[in-house]
Amino acid sequence: MGHGIKAISPLLVFILFYLVTSIIVGDFYKIPIVVGFLVSGMYALIITTDRPLAKRIEVFSKGAGSLQMMQMIWIFVLAGAFANTAKTIGCIDATVNLTLRFLPANMLLAGLFLAACFISLSVGTSVGTIVALVPIAAGVAQQTGCATELIVAVVVGGAFFGDNLSFISDTTIVATTSQDCKLSDKFKANIMIVLPAAILILILYIIIGADMESPTTQPHVEPFKVLPYLVVLVTAILGLNVVVVLSIGIMLTGIISIACGEYDIFGLFASVNEGVIGMGELIIITMLAGGMLAIIKENGGIDFIIHMLIRRIHSKRGAEFAITALVGVVDMCTANNTVAILTVGGLVKRVSERYGIDSRRCASLLDTASCIVQGIIPYGAQILMAAGLAAITPVSILAYLYYPYCLLVMLILAIIFRFPRRYCR
Repeated sequence: MGHGIKAISPLLVFILFYLVTSIIVGDFYKIPIVVGFLVSGMYALIITTDRPLAKRIEVFSKGAGSLQMMQMIWIFVLAGAFANTAKTIGCIDATVNLTLRFLPANMLLAGLFLAACFISLSVGTSVGTIVALVPIAAGVAQQTGCATELIVAVVVGGAFFGDNLSFISDTTIVATTSQDCKLSDKFKANIMIVLPAAILILILYIIIGADMESPTTQPHVEPFKVLPYLVVLVTAILGLNVVVVLSIGIMLTGIISIACGEYDIFGLFASVNEGVIGMGELIIITMLAGGMLAIIKENGGIDFIIHMLIRRIHSKRGAEFAITALVGVVDMCTANNTVAILTVGGLVKRVSERYGIDSRRCASLLDTASCIVQGIIPYGAQILMAAGLAAITPVSILAYLYYPYCLLVMLILAIIFRFPRRYCR
């Protein structure tokens, strides 16, 4: 017991040092999140006393530079370059103005939520949706006076709606594969839990947005400058890899900037450089988090969590709660919902067979719980990306993430009251 708590204690140190201290002082800007991870990472290295320091640093470094971390970093680099070049030549302003021209102000929140839901469902990735929509959402916030944190959270919530349900989402594929069920069957089991939450939040956004007002002056629209974002959205929906999507976007903004005389090739390079440098903090946070979480895993922290949860199962309902808690806590310790499902999938399959839980139900629980947690941890790729693109702190978004919180309540109710009935027999 003591060894297990010690193994996961770096995560507790991060939470206590960063979140609790920020709450006490009443300002989340006082303690940079980088410092929070630096302190907890150093603590993780210090308490791992059963191996030489060189070995501890090796484990930390491998975690910081793992395949998943490097993939996230590449996306951060390209997203920063695209966002800055698009902003510099006026692509974001043009897209925001077009949005304000055709979408009534009182439907902006609901419209952005629906757009994020549709795109993420089509793309199968929350990160791709956030990259495409958050810059537009942040621009809308500036034009309308709406809180940037709220409008960014709208996009994040919609992004996880699709990540949870899409047939081409990594989490869906891993969840159905690990539980040996069809994608379509998992979708049917999942939609009955997810859709009510989405409808409730859509109604909430309609109510919240009812008093929003459009800018007093009619915005000027430059249609050709909307092209980069339009191409990014279309190529993402067509299923292209997010790295390819962003690369196309960067090239297109470069062509438009030079053609319009906004700046020459050297100005383009400078804009790309500025955008990449602007993502430096996110990259450092990602690597520090990856290293700390690797130490936790190496010390048996994840195994400890799994053991603690499964030993308390006494009923089918208890097994379902254990499954959701298991994948949720492991996601907190890995900051990756796909990896969390991969980590616990085999064990969940054995638990489901022992307690007679439908495999389609298990896949639904795994995917939904992992997306909920991934959607609310301030050090996950999605929240970091959204915060970076909108130039706000990751933690400031958390209070406005209505969809993940509503989905959590819906998931708990689904377990307690055993619905949808068809998958609970």
